[in-house]
Amino acid sequence: MSLLLEAAVGSCLGPLSFLVLINDLSAGCSIVKYVDDSILTELVQPKSHASKMIQFLENLITWTTNNHTQVNSTKTKEIIIGPLAKTNLPLLTTSLGTIERVSSFKLLGVHIDSSLSWSTHVNSILKKATSRLYFLKQLKRAGLSSNHLLHYYTSVIRPVLEYSAPVWHYALTKEQTYQIERIQKRAIHIIFNFSRGMPYTSMLYSANLENLATRRNNLSQKFFLDITEPSSCLHYLLPPTRDQSVISRLRTSAKFPKVYTRTKRYCSFINYALNNYQDKTQTQ
Repeated sequence: MSLLLEAAVGSCLGPLSFLVLINDLSAGCSIVKYVDDSILTELVQPKSHASKMIQFLENLITWTTNNHTQVNSTKTKEIIIGPLAKTNLPLLTTSLGTIERVSSFKLLGVHIDSSLSWSTHVNSILKKATSRLYFLKQLKRAGLSSNHLLHYYTSVIRPVLEYSAPVWHYALTKEQTYQIERIQKRAIHIIFNFSRGMPYTSMLYSANLENLATRRNNLSQKFFLDITEPSSCLHYLLPPTRDQSVISRLRTSAKFPKVYTRTKRYCSFINYALNNYQDKTQTQ
């Protein structure tokens, strides 16, 4: 949901004033804040279906009233993630009205789906990147050199395909990986005329590029390495480190315990990284 100040502050101190204002924002449940976007989360047991979200939302509305702000009801959405999404839970009805329930929503540029599938996000970035290929063609027709066209691709198009990659890369299907790779293949065809008919690996070598799957994996590994540092703001997401006296007697010397899930869909990036990146980061 998005919060609105009743009195807009048109100054450089406006954003800072807003952050100070909502610093003590609470609703009685786990809440994640990013500037004016606030997310209330609740873990509901599948068998009980007992949700307290209506009370949490009323607590939030009370807080906003007491602090001279208001909830932007048009941007407030509800999403149920996991098996409960298939049940008929009642809609949230508050003093703001009935909150719209959606099957997916965009959170800081990443599309989250109630089924924990990344199809919506992949389709979105494919559509966005494809539209930018049109401008690459126009620049080619305008006579730009291959070096300039390649720079345009790596700075304008490729970042779209890699934004927040650690969040979703590990859960892609083979078809989704292929679809994303096709965008780069099309870009190379536009930039270099001689690439027509060449194998993709030869195209990458000629363009001095890596395949996108390798780049995403390297980005994910680097991201995990960063959060293993105690100074990282995300370090708290990792489990407690293993006892050093025990590690010294084991065949594998992973710093953190590995966490396994029964299905790939419910495996988070943290769990995947603990299982796949620890040995690699320790050798660097």
